[in-house]
Amino acid sequence: MIKKLKAISVFFTLVTFASGLSAGSEPAKTLTFGVVPQQSAGKLARNWGPILKYVEGKTGIALRFATAPSIPEFEKRMAQGEYDISYMNPYHYTVFHEAPGYEAFAKAKGKQIKGIVVVQKDSPIADLSELQGSVMAFPAPAAFAASVLPRAHLSNENIDVEPKYVSSHDSVYLSVARGLYPAGGGVMRTLNSIDEGIRDQLRILWTTEPYTSHALAAHPRVQSESVQKIQQALISLETTEEGQNYLKALSWKGVEAADDARWDDVRELGLDLLDLLINGT
Repeated sequence: MIKKLKAISVFFTLVTFASGLSAGSEPAKTLTFGVVPQQSAGKLARNWGPILKYVEGKTGIALRFATAPSIPEFEKRMAQGEYDISYMNPYHYTVFHEAPGYEAFAKAKGKQIKGIVVVQKDSPIADLSELQGSVMAFPAPAAFAASVLPRAHLSNENIDVEPKYVSSHDSVYLSVARGLYPAGGGVMRTLNSIDEGIRDQLRILWTTEPYTSHALAAHPRVQSESVQKIQQALISLETTEEGQNYLKALSWKGVEAADDARWDDVRELGLDLLDLLINGT
């Protein structure tokens, strides 16, 4: 009789648990945190891994680091909504906000993004016009500050160059330092974070106008409560010595809340580089 009562008790416990799940109490799951591959996957994981662990400790929300082998592949995965949370360039955000609907919730505090063109430190090139007819290194066609802005300026100045896309910012710097290309496009943050031995071989030839920097955004399937918790945890990074060290690895002072309208300056450029990827036009 006692065994039968225990069996009945276990049965009703399982039924109650299953009913709770069906009523909307979903079991905890790991959210995928995608990072645009401006640098090698190993370097990105080293820089972002501690931050994701910090956020998990503050929120109880498990975050799994993810990236892609190239920026174009990252764009395809973004279009498919593969990442729950993502760190993406300003142009990417304006595109993937429209579809599949990523919504910005934060950005690096007080930071704007500037594109740069670098040459070898001892290069005789002193002006962009001297790049006429050359082959230049860029990370990817839609890399906003490192490719889109410099190429647009070169075109406006009637300076014809042939772009060579080399997958990442680090690859641009390394190829220019080695003399494979006379110049290449990048951004200040990734230049400052590259190996000092490579950086010392380079010189900044030209800098773009500043724009709103990269977005931290959530896929619409992520619950707003979870997004708010992640946002507040990221903002709290600068309040602890531990968090400040993590931010330093990204060359960030802190994280600030941000909404969709912050990227209107990028929308005003009227870029359509990824229309084919999104809607086939």
